[in-house]
Amino acid sequence: MRRQSVAVRVGSIRVGGSNPIVVQSMTNTDTADVESTAQQVKSLARAGSELVRITVNTAEAAAAVPAIRERLEQMGVSVPLIGDFHFNGHKLLREYPACAEALAKYRINPGNVGRGSKRDPQFAEMIEVACRYAKPVRIGVNWGSLDQDLLTRLMDENSASAQPLSAQQIMRKAVVLSAVQSAQRAEELGLPHDRIVLSAKVSGVQDLIAIYRDLAARCDYPLHLGLTEAGMGSKGIVASTAGMAVLLQEGIGDTIRVSLTPEPGGDRTNEVIVAQEILQTMGLRSFAPMVVACPGCGRTTSTVFQELAQRIQTYIRHRMPDWRKQYAGVEDMTVAVMGCVVNGPGESKHANLGISLPGTGERPVAPVYEDGEKTVTLKGERIAEEFQELVEQYVARKYARKEPA
Repeated sequence: MRRQSVAVRVGSIRVGGSNPIVVQSMTNTDTADVESTAQQVKSLARAGSELVRITVNTAEAAAAVPAIRERLEQMGVSVPLIGDFHFNGHKLLREYPACAEALAKYRINPGNVGRGSKRDPQFAEMIEVACRYAKPVRIGVNWGSLDQDLLTRLMDENSASAQPLSAQQIMRKAVVLSAVQSAQRAEELGLPHDRIVLSAKVSGVQDLIAIYRDLAARCDYPLHLGLTEAGMGSKGIVASTAGMAVLLQEGIGDTIRVSLTPEPGGDRTNEVIVAQEILQTMGLRSFAPMVVACPGCGRTTSTVFQELAQRIQTYIRHRMPDWRKQYAGVEDMTVAVMGCVVNGPGESKHANLGISLPGTGERPVAPVYEDGEKTVTLKGERIAEEFQELVEQYVARKYARKEPA
């Protein structure tokens, strides 16, 4: 059962409550570069990111935010923008009111709002701006920039305890308390309860699980999940999935981000696709038709089925933004691309649309199944093209057309 949290409106998106779990991402462009940032936001939104966070770290970046919002509107992109503030956020929000107004939400890291006597007034100034412009705030704690005053106090108290906790347990406690106490302080300053989202980012899977279980038990704010500094490639994907899947299965989490380190020059949208696939494979949301494909074995020495599976998956991803606008329910479709007779026909029958390609030594024909029934057998050199055409025809025939907005 999903944990009950309050619902927070972020631009056109509602987070928490009974609303679907939201996928978000973050740009890695120089925010002061309006065109490159707007183009990357557009790319992330087209891939399915429902919220996009941008760095606001300099006067130039803050001044660029309204222009980025305007450029996105020119391109027909309405995705809400979140401003990521550290160290000088209070100053930037004060000096650039157009930036404060253009953003749909502010992300504030309580460990980076100021040291010592500056911390409370600078945090208060940021919250007061959020109140003035009726903006929600994500109070995002990160163990790499934890409030050192809080951590030191907890360590001192622990040292004096008759049964002291481990350093790791104290760190986890400090992360949770920093988030909860900062949220309480924000409410004292006038920020409504239903304009607060919490996150507590760590890079260890077991730490993530323990911290979010504690957070979920202590409050009803919506929770943003993510493993910070998850890493590159398969490591980042596996670590993020391992941590978030446990929490999502327990009903914990209202928004997610997969913080993948891209390959040099790599595609930033990969993190969006992985986040969607986590939610979809767990049965929590549907974003795009799923392609089922066998792993291959000694029966499938040909690479034909692998190439077709890749081609169909790429094609579906490319077509999905347009399909999503035109056809209701297409995101629930499953497509099977199988490599031999052992499981091929059976898996194909289970899918909405499936093809069973010939394995080694099998007849060079590929039966196609639609909704469990064999409809056609493909042969020859154009099997891939013909099956792709069948996918397009199936979508147009089986899914109801949406009325123009």
